[in-house]
Amino acid sequence: MSSKSEETTPEESAHHASQYQVVARRYRPQGFAQLVGQRHVSQALSNAIQTGRIGHAYLFTGARGVGKTSSARIFAKALNCVHGPTPTPCNVCEVCEAISTGDDVDVLEIDGASNRGIDEIRQLRQNASIRPSRAHFKIYIIDEVHMLTREAFNALLKTLEEPPEHVKFIFCTTEPSKIPITILSRCQRYDFAGIDAGAIADRLQEIAVKEGVTADDGVFDTLSRRAAGSMRDAQSLLEQLLSFAPEHITIADVHGMLGTADDQRIFRILQSLAISEAAAVFAELDEAAQEGVDFGIFTEQLLGVFRDLMLSACQGDQKLLTFCSPSRSGEARQLAQVFGLSRILAALQILDQTYTKMRYSTQGRILLELALVRIAHLQQLQGVAVLLDQIRQGTLNIPAIPVTGPPVMTAPVSDSQVLPPPQTPAAVPPLPVQADAQKKTVDLTEPDAAHRLWDSMLEQLSVMTATQASLAQSVRFVLPDVLAVSFPSTQPLARSYCENELTKLQSILSNLAGTPLRVRFETVTVAGPQKTVAVRPQNPAVQKARLVAEASDHPLVKKAAELFGASVSDVKPPRS
Repeated sequence: MSSKSEETTPEESAHHASQYQVVARRYRPQGFAQLVGQRHVSQALSNAIQTGRIGHAYLFTGARGVGKTSSARIFAKALNCVHGPTPTPCNVCEVCEAISTGDDVDVLEIDGASNRGIDEIRQLRQNASIRPSRAHFKIYIIDEVHMLTREAFNALLKTLEEPPEHVKFIFCTTEPSKIPITILSRCQRYDFAGIDAGAIADRLQEIAVKEGVTADDGVFDTLSRRAAGSMRDAQSLLEQLLSFAPEHITIADVHGMLGTADDQRIFRILQSLAISEAAAVFAELDEAAQEGVDFGIFTEQLLGVFRDLMLSACQGDQKLLTFCSPSRSGEARQLAQVFGLSRILAALQILDQTYTKMRYSTQGRILLELALVRIAHLQQLQGVAVLLDQIRQGTLNIPAIPVTGPPVMTAPVSDSQVLPPPQTPAAVPPLPVQADAQKKTVDLTEPDAAHRLWDSMLEQLSVMTATQASLAQSVRFVLPDVLAVSFPSTQPLARSYCENELTKLQSILSNLAGTPLRVRFETVTVAGPQKTVAVRPQNPAVQKARLVAEASDHPLVKKAAELFGASVSDVKPPRS
């Protein structure tokens, strides 16, 4: 039982709160060696100090939270340390400590947004002529320098070009394009890159260890990806988590605080999109809404994951994955193969447009549901891309249709003649259907049962699908209910087309065999000439009827027939 003296009074609590420093300030880098992700900058500045090639004006550019102001303070300490100039300031002398806290009289940090006028710059020029009180240099650090007015920049030009020997300028900005070229030409420019997610995660883990906090696997990786290259943003997120879970941080705490969805939910949605199951997508989004997921952030997550799928579809290095965790790289590679590059590119465009619209709409959930349903129905796009590639390569085989006679020419109609009313288009003869289509038509005990089964299936497919399926090199049973279909390595588009029609192929094969069958596609390297499965010859009249029926079902043909009262009488293959 604690005594009264051990209890914290409100005054003590207020005192502790006033003395508390946030994580981003307490763990601010104090030397070039502690600067994370900016090795090129720290190396260049250290070498400049060692060789004595110290300029009079520096410009540090980069996104927020990447270390610009921290580097300016470190550089100021390196120049004004009692042991310096040195690339390794001691951080214990009075000058170093004053610079670290922003209280040094010779190192002036100026906010460019609130001191942007010509009067402030005139005052700066007058003070620059006064020598430093105790340090080697008088250093001006102007943050967000692009906020200065044009007149203020002009007033600074002469002093910036020929400053007193004891004056150094360090400018920091996130928008260098807004700085006049006359200023840029007088500065040594250093561009700070976004910090690698792995480096941010390692730094967050170090901070958590020093704070005595444990965390689940993946917590720091998730925070670093969300920070998008900003160390300060990552440390601010960690600060929030330390308040929410002061002893142990779980991955659920991270997603709950950020309003993000976990990787499992994202990949379940991707799997549903890959097989066009839109209903499952609605269910996942409803569960995400109940868990408090922000749909704007969720759309960003999907954009990032589809970016990684695009990388995998292009056979990129898996080390370049930025949004998928390393444990999910194999799953991402498999999904990329199922989607295909064309569908991935279309999905990225849809999500990008949706994310833009969500900024100006209060119906974010509906917009995201609309986008995902559109992506789920992009399956046909891959087949179109396959056909276009085969047309470009000249490998698309369309069987020739025999011509029964010369075309009938119609005499021109004079003004005195009365046009007869348009006739109803002639009915397309129905396709012949085998009476035993639903019964077993192929004996699976025969030696060549696999090829016979595949040939019989080709006769029931559309001409386009049958053309692609006929490019298979071999068909064999690897299990009693599994049919392995091998495509030559020179025909990847044919395999991809058949994979998109997998459900239809398995249904026809199962009907022909009288038992459920599964199909597995393979790719084999072909050294010699290709050997493909041949389509059985059909009656020319039947084949022509099938082609006429398929052409009549095309939306454009239907519209033309409706407008002109015409009917499809013949279909001719394109000229080679």
